[in-house]
Amino acid sequence: MPILPANIPIGPLTVTGFGIAVVLAFVIAQIIAHHVLKERGYDPSPVSDLLFAAVVGGLLGAKLYFMILMHSWQAMFSRSGFVFWGGLIGGIIAVVATIKIKKLSIMRIADPAGIGVAAAYAIGRSGCWAVGDDYGRPTSGIFGVSFPEGAPKSTAGNMQSLFGVPIPPGANAETMLAVYPTQLLEIALGVLMFAILWRMRHHKHAEGWLFGVYMVLAGVERFLVEFLRAKDDRFFGPLTTAQVLALLFVVAGVVWMRARTQPSVLSRASLAPT
Repeated sequence: MPILPANIPIGPLTVTGFGIAVVLAFVIAQIIAHHVLKERGYDPSPVSDLLFAAVVGGLLGAKLYFMILMHSWQAMFSRSGFVFWGGLIGGIIAVVATIKIKKLSIMRIADPAGIGVAAAYAIGRSGCWAVGDDYGRPTSGIFGVSFPEGAPKSTAGNMQSLFGVPIPPGANAETMLAVYPTQLLEIALGVLMFAILWRMRHHKHAEGWLFGVYMVLAGVERFLVEFLRAKDDRFFGPLTTAQVLALLFVVAGVVWMRARTQPSVLSRASLAPT
């Protein structure tokens, strides 16, 4: 099944499905964080400033990470390359800096942020599907799809030159290959992460504990999906760079959770049944 880009022409401009997904991802993250803070009896007004910081830090972090992977400063100005781990790390740094400047509580913001990021991740991955980016390795299974106008196209030549995948027998560089639709898998897992965190948002632990749960879930999700992704950055034996970061994220999440397991004094609203 060939998948074509979802682009919407508006006069001289073209709005891409990826751009729409990114905007919606940040919008849903703001709505969720605002709701959870208000539900707990706290002032949700700082969410707008924190969201702006997340947008700037996330986009810069994603491009810087991509530039480092590509070993080229020119990658900073390409339309592709908004890498998740770079965006997440950049966004966290920017948000923490803003929290410090505004003298807010990091732990108070952490729980709503974890829930919001999980939802934003699911929506954001739909943008990757819309432009044919971040797809999986070639497959002959019934769920395989091709991206004849993807970023990049899923041709045998691109698979070999960009991802180190050998060209199949009988194929040439222009042969279109079917690949795993890992974007759809990540959307489904993102929705599952959000559902779990949303269900657990009334936990009895110290503020911030839920962000540790998000870290564990996000790390496990990324580690597993990477086995199907078309990647050529396996600098750590069979593991990709993203998988190593995912494992570190899981460990950090477990440590975070253990440090925040003591009972907390939350507002009555936060202790209400779901």
